[in-house]
Amino acid sequence: MSATLLEVRHLAVGYGDVQVVWNVDLAVPQGDVVALIGSNGAGKSTILRALSGLLQPTGGTIVFDGEEVRAESPLDFVRRGLIHVPEGRRLFAGLSVLDNLMLGAYGRSDRGAISTDIERVFDLFPRLRERRRQDAVTLSGGEQQMCAIGRGLMAAPRLLLIDELSLGLAPKVVDELIEALRKVNAAGTSLLVVEQDVATALEFADHAYVIDQGRSVAAGTAAEILRDPSVRAAYLGI
Repeated sequence: MSATLLEVRHLAVGYGDVQVVWNVDLAVPQGDVVALIGSNGAGKSTILRALSGLLQPTGGTIVFDGEEVRAESPLDFVRRGLIHVPEGRRLFAGLSVLDNLMLGAYGRSDRGAISTDIERVFDLFPRLRERRRQDAVTLSGGEQQMCAIGRGLMAAPRLLLIDELSLGLAPKVVDELIEALRKVNAAGTSLLVVEQDVATALEFADHAYVIDQGRSVAAGTAAEILRDPSVRAAYLGI
């Protein structure tokens, strides 16, 4: 059995006085792909924001690599290797693809490895190599998602948190992204992916958690969740 890289116990988090997530438990084994699935507004993105330090939990614990993560800044999470690829890509306008990628490595000092990692990103996403001097926000939606993921990879993640991988993208582009992420995972990076396309998520992931109204309501291997009659009825129309 794989060691547990991330363990979340009884997580509670919200925005000001508005509670969004109640008592969520989840775990990411080292080297695995875990999917968070559920309807829009279920609290999935809020969970990722708590796991990357963008929101302060109001309850529960986050344990990463055996050490409890207490109140810290997002930069501290980055230094631990918890890297968040946000919904909507959030690329920097006026900066080239290459500059956006290099911003992912701003906290690193290992220059030789940074150069190697840029080439790895370009090998994963050849279109980014072709457009490396282009303003990143003028890329197509799929290319912007490639750039956002590439920027996350430039931070040398141990765990990559990806929010809404396939949102607004054509199926062919989603297939390309998943194939690239399979290679990233095979090279040793664990993945926690938020995805509304349940079929896509369960085909890609090793394990899955179903989030509903801020609570985890089902958990298991992706195959087990795919066979769950309530999941099939609620999210796959079967």
